[in-house]
Amino acid sequence: MPTNTIAFQGLPGAYSDLSCRSAYPGWKTLPCPSFEAAMEALHQGRADLAMLPCENSVAGRVPDIHRLLPGSGLNVVGEHFQRVEHCLLAPKGASLATLRRAHSHPMALGQVLNLMRDMALQPVIEADTAGAAAIIAERGGIEDAAIASELAAEIYGLEILKRNVEDEHDNTTRFYVMARERRDPPPGAPDTVTTFVFRVRSIPAALYKALGGFATNGVNMTKLESYMVGGRFAAAQFLCDVDGHPDSPALRRAFEELEFFSREFRILGAYPAHPYRLEQAAAGD
Repeated sequence: MPTNTIAFQGLPGAYSDLSCRSAYPGWKTLPCPSFEAAMEALHQGRADLAMLPCENSVAGRVPDIHRLLPGSGLNVVGEHFQRVEHCLLAPKGASLATLRRAHSHPMALGQVLNLMRDMALQPVIEADTAGAAAIIAERGGIEDAAIASELAAEIYGLEILKRNVEDEHDNTTRFYVMARERRDPPPGAPDTVTTFVFRVRSIPAALYKALGGFATNGVNMTKLESYMVGGRFAAAQFLCDVDGHPDSPALRRAFEELEFFSREFRILGAYPAHPYRLEQAAAGD
């Protein structure tokens, strides 16, 4: 059985890889071709944890994660916030004047529109940011660049022609840290976040009634995402984050009321709030 191994989706040098290294320095990172593969590595015991992106401050939620998480059989045991700092990477010999095209994941390309416009670069879509860096390194030449991380430049031997080229300089991605078993903090632990999923009955005011207990019990809900289940427009499932421990009296009462008005309800895990979350809350953002 491996120890201190964390799986992620993407190639070495991806932002998920950078997040693994930032959150768990000294751990071995395990690249996987898809989110499903990263989850399967966890189930098979080839990894102890998985780092999976759930939302970005600019691009919004990561739809695949919301679809996969409820049925994964895995548990949320932590969260990590990673600042996204895009770099313009190119092979040796290239310069800002020689570039004609920029390769990257479509989400990354959408976050550097000012750069693309100012340099008149043609966007080229690749599977991920680190994959784009690998392609550019293999191809060589002076006309093609990649939008990727500083870590990708280091891994694939590319030059950083320009740093922090993202349009929004507070661009941050949030990740769920997944494990096979729940690792809830002890009851009463401060700054605990609880993640859960539920489905409501298809009746008028069902969502209003289901969520009423959080308001009456003073529970702060920080995330509420809805998405279809089984391709049915009438059936919605919700993924939520709330402040508090599942065993706290207030949250326990809110969950009791939620269960009464829901068809399905399941806690995916409780975990300590990341320092970035606490900083944002203290700043009133």
